[in-house]
Parts: sequence; C-alpha cells; structure tokens
Amino acid sequence: MTDTAAQAPRVDYRTEPAQYRHWHLAVEGAVARLTLDIAEDGGIRPGYKLKLNSYDLGVDIELNDALNRVRFEHPEVQSVIVTSGKDRIFCSGANIFMLGVSSHAWKVNFCKFTNETRNGIEDSSKHSGLKFLAAVNGACAGGGYELALACDEIVLVDDRSSAVSLPEVPLLGVLPGTGGLTRVTDKRHVRHDLADIFCTSVEGVRGQRAVDWRLVDAIAKPAQFAATVQERAAKLAEGSKRPGAGAKGVSLPRLERQDGADTLRYAHVQVDIDRTRRTATLTVKAPTGARPTDIAGIEAAGAAWWPLAMCRQLDDAILNLRTNELDIGTWLLKTEGDAQAVLANDALMLAHQDHWLVRETIGALRRTLARLDVSSRSLFALVEPGSAFAGTLAEIAFASDRTYMLALPDDAERAPKLTLNEFNFGFYPLVNDQSRLQRRFYEEVAPLEAARAAVGQALDADAALALGLVTAAPDDIDWEDELRMAIEERVAMSPDALTGLEANLRFASKENMNTRIFGRLTAWQNWIFNRPNAVGAKGALKVYGTGEKAGFDLNRV
Repeated sequence: MTDTAAQAPRVDYRTEPAQYRHWHLAVEGAVARLTLDIAEDGGIRPGYKLKLNSYDLGVDIELNDALNRVRFEHPEVQSVIVTSGKDRIFCSGANIFMLGVSSHAWKVNFCKFTNETRNGIEDSSKHSGLKFLAAVNGACAGGGYELALACDEIVLVDDRSSAVSLPEVPLLGVLPGTGGLTRVTDKRHVRHDLADIFCTSVEGVRGQRAVDWRLVDAIAKPAQFAATVQERAAKLAEGSKRPGAGAKGVSLPRLERQDGADTLRYAHVQVDIDRTRRTATLTVKAPTGARPTDIAGIEAAGAAWWPLAMCRQLDDAILNLRTNELDIGTWLLKTEGDAQAVLANDALMLAHQDHWLVRETIGALRRTLARLDVSSRSLFALVEPGSAFAGTLAEIAFASDRTYMLALPDDAERAPKLTLNEFNFGFYPLVNDQSRLQRRFYEEVAPLEAARAAVGQALDADAALALGLVTAAPDDIDWEDELRMAIEERVAMSPDALTGLEANLRFASKENMNTRIFGRLTAWQNWIFNRPNAVGAKGALKVYGTGEKAGFDLNRV
C-alpha cells in the first residue's frame, strides 16, 4: 500500500451487483434496502482484514454503484433503508489497519471519494426526492456514523449497548474524515459543547441521550425496531418526487473502456497522458448520429442516451486519473464535435426536465462536474477549432482554473466558438450551490446579465474574452508558445501549494456544509494525516491494535 500508484495494481471503479462482495440491494416496492455485510477477506488491497463491518475503498465503490442502480434502474424506489447484515454491529467505519498501511495519497483520495458518495446521498435527497434512512442495528462508529449522518433520518436500536460514536480523535489522532464533525454541527445542530464531549469519547452515546443530543432521530427497542424502521421509511417515501410504482428503469451496463499504457478510450471520452510533461488531456465528444427528439426516444435510448453515457464515461475517467495517476497534476480539458448537437440535446433535457430519467441524468452530470471542482489537479480548458464548448459542455470550461481560447479573427468559419444556454445558469451548481458563472463573477449583476444576454450566440474568442468567459485569447501566432509556457510553469510548481491555492480560489465567497467538509479534508485532515502524532512511528494510527500506547509531540501547532 505504500507503493506508488504506478507500481500498485490499478483501481477499477466499474462494478455491478453480481460482483458485490460487501453490499446487498433488495427492492420492495417503494422502499429499497441496502444491507452492509462486509467480507473480511474482501479488501481492495492485501494486508488487512475488514473486521467489524469496517470498510475500504472497494466497499465504497460498490456503494456508489448501488446508489446509481437505485437512481436509474429502480425509479419505483422512493426511499432507501441503509442497514447492516451483521449481528449487533452496524459499521465500525474505515478500516484502521488499512489506513495504517496506506500511503498519504491513498488515505486522502479514499476520504475524498467517500465524501463524494455521501454527498451524493444528500444530493439525491435534495434534487430527486430519493430519501434515505439509516437503520442502525448495532454499534456505529467513525465512518459508520458518518454514513448514517448522510441519511435523512437515523433510527438507533435501543438494546442498551448499541451506540453512535466518532472516536477518531481519542483513538487515532485524526479527524472523522468524511464530514462527521461538520454534519454533527451544520446538519444535526448538536450543541457544540455536547459535540465536544461526543467527539472526544471512545464509548459514544446510546439510547435516549442520543435522541436528546440530536445525534439520532429516534430509538426503538429490538422487538419494535424493524417495524419502526419500515414505518419511517414509508413515511419518507410519501414526500418523494420519484415516480413510484409502474415506472420502468434503465439498465446500466458495464462501461466499455479500452486501456492503453497512456490512454483511456470510451465512446464519448478519451484520455491521453503525456508523462514527460506530466499532463493528461481529457477530450469529451459531442453526440453524433441519430438522436432522440422526445421522451419516448430518451427512454428507448436508455443508458446509451448521449448525456448519460458521456457522463458515466467522464466520471470513470476522472476517478481513474485521480486514483491511478498521482504524478499527472495538470489536466487539459477539451471538447470536440458539433456544438449544435450539444445544444439540441440540452433543449430536449430542458423541455423534459421534470421527467424522472432526465432529472436523474441532470443529477449525474451535476455530481460528475462537481468531481472536477474538488479534484486536486490543475484544470486548463483549451478552446480550439472543432471544439464543442456549448451549454452543458461549456461547464467544463467554467470548472477550469484557466480557459484559453484561440482567436482567429481572419478565419471566422474555422474560429472556435463558445455558446451559453440555460444550463449555464444554475442547473449544474458547484457543491456550494452557486452556478459556475455566479462563482466566476462573484454574483455581480452586470457581468451575469451580460452573459445571459449572450445566450444562444456562438461567441468567438474576442467576444468571449470581452464577457469575461475565458482567461486569454491568443492568436494562432502566439497560441502554441503561450500554452507551452503556461503548462510548463504550472507543472514546475509545488503540487501541495497548488492544491491549497486551487481549493481556495475555486470556492470563493460562498460557503455551505459541503464546502466546509471538503475544505477541512483538504486542509486540516490533509495536514493531520502527515503529522507524527497520527502516522509517526509512535503515532496513534500506527500503533492502534498493537497494545502500545501512542507517543504524542505535545507542542500545539
């Protein structure tokens, strides 16, 4: 686990229910049940056992897939019960021995992905009305409680022993890594002095006190627990926007991907890695061929419908690069194809935005674009001849740290264009609930109104630059040199400093629970994971389970 990503086996995020080792998905009418029953010998890497329903990245890869199965394959489902298949143990959180033998980058990437998965639970609740209930049927610690916190409601079995806890500080010398501290305060409004006690005690809180402190919503005796859970899940389903009984889902087949030494190839996305320059070029392709023109056509296309297919492929590409290509710190984002085809597809989505499949597809696009925002990579968008930065695909440019657009004033036909539509004004918000244009212009009225006035216009480089939509617009004489110098300068800078810089600049002015979760992961947890009090020879994370006492450097920093 301490090997570099290049030496270690590559992580594949593709899976399906038949391959699950840790989760079981069952659908019973409007209510689905996700049961966590972790295989001890099923770690994604060797060197540890997943005891006490503790999890690693492989467990969360399955959870992410299962959530997408519910979203797309089971539109009849309106609420989801998350529970455990083991006796008297819900989940003990991230596997401590896995963390102890993992590289720093592995730990941080693991925490980021689990954060995104849990945020995705809340995203589906907010935007699609897919509600979640954690049926905590045993001890629930650390990341297990963080999974419960992501749900709309938590019901705890009142068996005089089962408790919820966040014991990372006293046990491991680290913080709850997937939003525990933030959700306890921002979401559940646990009083800060009670939260202080809760987060510095190992044994946790159980029974009525857990309700009184707002750590859970309800308790139930073992004999009444199943009925209480079912009743509350059914009540949650009543408020759902999902279609319910009679709706026909869309099957999500395994993604087809061709892997090369320095390439990833999908139908609508391609990745090319230049290891000498330490860059990856991600190219997203516009739709081609015959396209649906109505909702019947969308339903018939299913998972092959361009926005859903492209989104799944882009998501997989992002995750592959983040996990498997740690040395590739700069991503060059491109599009190609017919911009009008992108705009036509957007118009179709806009016309049918209330249909469950379109709504879920927009949600998948929203979450995938948000992966770009929180990736610790430099993002440069390149708008060149043949580009298709329009509508939905223009969001890729607006997610970037810089956008370079080639100016060809003497060749109007070949000059690249950028086109705005309604999807650039709030359909794909960042995790802080701002649109990327609102973020770009600090919500100032004049530039936003100017941008909105340009909706539908194919803007050349000069027009896009005048509206503030791109960073620079070199002509064809300067294009190659300016890009080369910008990229060379970027890859020569400290990756650590760039991660901090980008995280600060990408989330300016607006804060919410999600930005605090990611900000604390990027800064506090990233720092703590490097400190000897956690990972030194006598660090709490290193000596856990050995019977040896942690040795702390007592200087406060």
